Amino acid sequence: MGAVLALKDLPTLEEITIAKECSRELSALLSTRNGIQQVELKDRRGGSHIVSIPQSALRLLVDILTEIGEGNALNIIPIHAELTTQEAADALNVSRPFLVKLLEEGKMKHRRVGTHRRVLYEDLVAYKKKVDEDRHNVLDELAKQAQELDMGY
Repeated sequence: MGAVLALKDLPTLEEITIAKECSRELSALLSTRNGIQQVELKDRRGGSHIVSIPQSALRLLVDILTEIGEGNALNIIPIHAELTTQEAADALNVSRPFLVKLLEEGKMKHRRVGTHRRVLYEDLVAYKKKVDEDRHNVLDELAKQAQELDMGY
């Protein structure tokens, strides 16, 4: 399906500064609530180009620039992307062997392509959502028990 786009290297100080400024400028366009924005770009020779950008794409661009402006590297993964086990492990911030174990235990959907496993990004998101909900429920239960035992929480 779609490729994973990545900015794996941390941005330079110059890129961080430019990204911060650019995200502020583009954020102002988001407040207009117009479905499509026109942005003027200047090329290296001084030529001017008017580009129409859908509001949703502009919002995503602002989010990307904000992350870069905070000095972060990032991955952009299309929702229908099919990931390798390494890409899926990276997205969950776990090791590849741990992810493979999850797949083998049936805790996350996947399919085989020959000898390789593939994970749909939407299945990865569903797994992460379930894990986060389970974690939240356990924390709520621990807080409830701590209150019942009058532990000062």
